[in-house]
Amino acid sequence: MPTISVREAQAKDLVDLARLFDGYRQFYECEPDLAGAAAWMTVNLNEQRSTVFVAEQTDALVGFTQLYPALCSVDMQPFYMLYDLFVDPSSRRAGIGRALMTTAADWARTQGACRIDLETAHTNVIGQGLYESLGYQQDHVFRKYSLNLTE
Repeated sequence: MPTISVREAQAKDLVDLARLFDGYRQFYECEPDLAGAAAWMTVNLNEQRSTVFVAEQTDALVGFTQLYPALCSVDMQPFYMLYDLFVDPSSRRAGIGRALMTTAADWARTQGACRIDLETAHTNVIGQGLYESLGYQQDHVFRKYSLNLTE
């Protein structure tokens, strides 16, 4: 099994990162849009509006996770929203998702964050198993609501 390394994404990663991000969006049933994925990730990296970690195996990017900064008014603490986690289907079941999640948590601690939140589809049972094995707990106290502003 080739060695996995995880590091913060850099501008040189944008072509492969866009491919992975497009795959992530397709996993959630969005239409393919490689140009849009590239533009989104370029802005995120250039404007530092998110922090992205990539997993590299044999000089190829095989996965990524993306965290957005947020603030908790109740705790008066910063936290991160782990919005994206994706591993190329041909590289799954090799510990890459776990390595990305562990790196993200270690990094968030160094940033002074009080927690990492994430959401996933009810049908993403494999992802839920990973998150729970890493100590993430399902929220049974708060209910999530969304207001669509584009309709």
